[in-house]
Amino acid sequence: MQYPDFFKDIEKIKLQDKLSAFLGTFKDGIVEFSYLDVVKSAGHSCPTVAGAYLSTLYGLKALYGEELPQRGNIRVDFKESQTEGVAGVIASVITNITGATTDFGFKGIGGNFNRTNLMFFNQDIKSSVRFTRLDSNKSVDVIYNPSSVPPLEIQQYLIQKIMQGVATDSDKRAFGEAWQDRVRRIFEKSSSVISTI
Repeated sequence: MQYPDFFKDIEKIKLQDKLSAFLGTFKDGIVEFSYLDVVKSAGHSCPTVAGAYLSTLYGLKALYGEELPQRGNIRVDFKESQTEGVAGVIASVITNITGATTDFGFKGIGGNFNRTNLMFFNQDIKSSVRFTRLDSNKSVDVIYNPSSVPPLEIQQYLIQKIMQGVATDSDKRAFGEAWQDRVRRIFEKSSSVISTI
């Protein structure tokens, strides 16, 4: 499997999952998610998937500090509805990492490890997403704005050729490279595209 080299340089998200520990899946329930992991689940890499990953990375750092984030013990709120814009794509990435779901997730074992009713939409928040610790009720709002990292100028020209069915194989490769170049630059400038409050 081949993918852009910069994927390997992106910081991983490390959590503790007590369900994984209970079921003997990962030693002490320690689990790491890489950007490549969520790209495989999403099926692609784009500014939206990158933003969801970065929002979770920065949000959990702000929420837990030096502590390990507790997977399955985090509530996630969105301003948008589940079907509005790219909210569903973002939610899918965040679900993979945090375990939080609406009503479709794991129901638990003996009243423990329930992952349902931890994700909510149409919430009265002003940020892109809010993360809340269930143990302390501490919250952090995350705002993602990639507008300071614009696409390369050639990208629009190439996508028009692709959509018109006149692009060469070289054009298609160049478009993909330009697309991933923007994703790479978003990660490189993550501190300017992500803010926490």
